[in-house]
Amino acid sequence: MAANQAKEENVVYIGKKPIMSYVLAVITQFGSGQKEVKIKARGRAISRAVDVAQIVKRRINQDIKIKSIETVSYTHLRAHETR
Repeated sequence: MAANQAKEENVVYIGKKPIMSYVLAVITQFGSGQKEVKIKARGRAISRAVDVAQIVKRRINQDIKIKSIETVSYTHLRAHETR
C-alpha cells in the first residue's frame, strides 16, 4: 500500500475550488522536489485542469513542459434488479 501512496504523491485532483488553488498545489508539488506532476479531473472539471496546466506553464514557469494529455472513458454498468 505504501508503494501506491508514493506514486500518488505527485497528483493534483481538480474539482470545484478556484483555479488558483490548484495552481498553488501544482507549484507546491514542484517546490517539494517532484520532477513530474499529474493533474487529474473528470467531467466538467477537465477544462479547469487544462486551464491549471496552462497557467502554470505560461505565467509561473515557462520552463515547464506538458508531457501529455490523456482522456479515459468510463462505462457505468448497472446490475439488473430481480423481484
